[in-house]
Amino acid sequence: MVSFRTFSHTLVNVFFPERCLGCQEFNTWLCSHCFNQLPLITEQKCPLCDTSTTPDGATCFKCSGDKENALDGTLVASTYSDPLLRKMIHFYKYRFVSGLSLPLAQVLAQSLIHSHLPTPDIIVPVPLHKRRLRWRGFNHAEKIVTDLDLKIPHTSDTLIRVRYTPPQAHIKKRNARITSIKGAFKVDPKEVANVTNKNILLIDDITTTGATLNECAVALKKAGAARVWSIVIAKE
Repeated sequence: MVSFRTFSHTLVNVFFPERCLGCQEFNTWLCSHCFNQLPLITEQKCPLCDTSTTPDGATCFKCSGDKENALDGTLVASTYSDPLLRKMIHFYKYRFVSGLSLPLAQVLAQSLIHSHLPTPDIIVPVPLHKRRLRWRGFNHAEKIVTDLDLKIPHTSDTLIRVRYTPPQAHIKKRNARITSIKGAFKVDPKEVANVTNKNILLIDDITTTGATLNECAVALKKAGAARVWSIVIAKE
């Protein structure tokens, strides 16, 4: 029996031949010229209130004082309002164009080069629930981590999504998003030693309210993580 993933990739190859999403050049999903046109964000803001300008997207003093917040900061690489970047993310996640993971990882790399983030001990992609992983065929965040290739240990086994939740993009209100994702993650008991007293870097594609990233940070800090930063391609 042909798997859904194989079938979807076949459809992509037939109906969406490999052409640059910017200029339509053949044999590449993003040419070097169009990649260089992607904007990089230079002024970062607190990931939770989105009002205070902070170095490298650190959580501001006011938000860090809230006991519900565990995230030390989020570095946002580019802007979701850019049509080309938005198209790349859409094709990657919903048209299963896994080849876009490399240029998306390069967007993150460019942002990291210009940042002063503390060097992490371990990199953790935001996990998918098994149900969504079966549907998509790959974890988009995990593939980006692999292509980022920072020569830093990374693992997809440490953080587990224990509860299926509706996609955050389908939930419009901030409070509803926070409630929906509450308690959705935990650290695998066998991996606690890899987290304790460590600086963790979470990686995901996009963020809106920061609820998912913060909930991941809650789980990691409950397991003993010292600091949890995150980096995303864009903020929606």
